[in-house]
Amino acid sequence: MDQMLHVSSNPHVRDKMSTSRIMQLVVIALLPASVFGIWNFGFRALLIILVSVVSSVAFEWLYDHFMHKQNTITDYSAVVTGLLLALNMPASIPLWMPVLGSAFAIIVVKQLFGGLGQNIMNPALAGRCFLMISFAGKMTDFAVSDGFRGVVDSVTGATPLAALKDHGFTDGSVPVWDMFLGNTQGTIGETSALAILIGAVILLIFKVIDLKVPLTYIGSFSVFVILYMLFSGMGFDGNYLFSHLFGGGLMLGAWFMATDYVTTPITVKGQLVYGCCLGVLTAVFRLFGGSAEGVSYAIIFCNLLVPLIERVTRPIAFGKGGKKA
Repeated sequence: MDQMLHVSSNPHVRDKMSTSRIMQLVVIALLPASVFGIWNFGFRALLIILVSVVSSVAFEWLYDHFMHKQNTITDYSAVVTGLLLALNMPASIPLWMPVLGSAFAIIVVKQLFGGLGQNIMNPALAGRCFLMISFAGKMTDFAVSDGFRGVVDSVTGATPLAALKDHGFTDGSVPVWDMFLGNTQGTIGETSALAILIGAVILLIFKVIDLKVPLTYIGSFSVFVILYMLFSGMGFDGNYLFSHLFGGGLMLGAWFMATDYVTTPITVKGQLVYGCCLGVLTAVFRLFGGSAEGVSYAIIFCNLLVPLIERVTRPIAFGKGGKKA
């Protein structure tokens, strides 16, 4: 009876899945896309991935050290940020750019807002957009690269989405099947939809994510593109639709960045609204914007809308909000 009872704050029921375990599973799930990116673009892609990951971990450690905070590099969130940032960059960029992007992502977007769980947008995507705005030429330079496959892509500096944006229809030079497998130009981690889907299956098996946000995102995007084809007089074109689905960063964004716990609504209705907003915005940016892409900006914009979405979709507490007798 003399034993002290320590009463902690809720929640009292805790999941066995820790933050570090979740981040480790995300890293494992990103390995297929990473390995294929290295296979596709060669040693330089590996170098960019290593520089980005090491830089992110180093900036996290340095910030914690000089701010006299508890060291947080063991939760692997900085590793995930660095890896996602690298996968969203072309293999032709100079090596100082992933260092600069990592500094912005870790220090400005993550740590200055309070660290993991407090950031208002996805740090990796914020770092990518920072580099895209500052160095648009280098971030869109998809120069030819001789990967370990020994195959050099004949399309210099042009992604399938850029060709689609310029010509309106796929002309057969880049078949949809090649886009699904990843035999195209693009950023290190976005070219192979197959590798990304393998990683998504890993996340689903270990219940790191569920299907609500990714399927709502991809589904609403597909509906918008189909309506655009029909109302623009183009008629339904399967190649056009699947080129948009497998090209660019849609798959990587839908499965690995739109599902970020911190910047995603916690309510079921909120997640569905969030996914629809992502799909519509991505389609608008791609179809009517000046750039062939739009995933990064759509996700960041919707990240900022999450507090409003949660407020609108917040469930009514039991016993409140009912009609008066």
